[in-house]
Amino acid sequence: MFNFSFDKRTMYIIVAVMAGIAVLQYATNPGGLIGLLLSAPGVLIAITFHEFAHGYAAYKLGDNTAKSQGRLSLNPFAHLDPIGTLLLLVAGFGWGKPVEVNPRNYTRKMSMEKGEAIVSAAGPLMNFVLAIIFTLIYCAIYKFASATFLTSTVGWVILLLVSSTISINIGLGVFNLIPLPPLDGSKIIMPFLPYKAKEFFVNNEQIFYIIFILIWITGVAGTIITPAISGISKGILSLGTLIFGL
Repeated sequence: MFNFSFDKRTMYIIVAVMAGIAVLQYATNPGGLIGLLLSAPGVLIAITFHEFAHGYAAYKLGDNTAKSQGRLSLNPFAHLDPIGTLLLLVAGFGWGKPVEVNPRNYTRKMSMEKGEAIVSAAGPLMNFVLAIIFTLIYCAIYKFASATFLTSTVGWVILLLVSSTISINIGLGVFNLIPLPPLDGSKIIMPFLPYKAKEFFVNNEQIFYIIFILIWITGVAGTIITPAISGISKGILSLGTLIFGL
């Protein structure tokens, strides 16, 4: 068993340093900085709805923890994690402030494990739903807006805002499906693992935090999720163009 002490604050320090480096790179690139600012609304939408979905799913399963803490809210400031939000801005994937839940309060119609999987899946699922909605908005603008509007500064900014929101939601959804703590995917896969694998996973959670840091630093995380992000983006765009006949 890989059992050793690992302070999660170490992970946040490492990620914060990486985020700081990325911000400095943007600061020396005016064009990139403008793009960063234009992506901010998409980040707020993606994180807010992602975390709200977690809390709402838990509430529907019988747990009032998120509601009592004011997390059943669409106020972005109730859900933002400074480091996770910064990374979502500069890297396209990150996280919000985790919603606290108490699986013991879940309905007895299912196991706590399955309840946790449902609550964990609600966040990424919400991001994919938002990506579809904003893709339809994007396609509708192209379908019905005039050529003058599409070539205007206002039209360009609006299309960029919508496009950024689509990309960020897909990135957040896919990233959180990686089956490593502290991401949602680690709980989504639990009901499907054999008993021995579950025991190993739970007893050695800290080693998976180390793995998470390593794949982040080495760029493996991006290599893993980029094909999935690209595939989902193309699929959703194909749906939008099919619906609007573009």
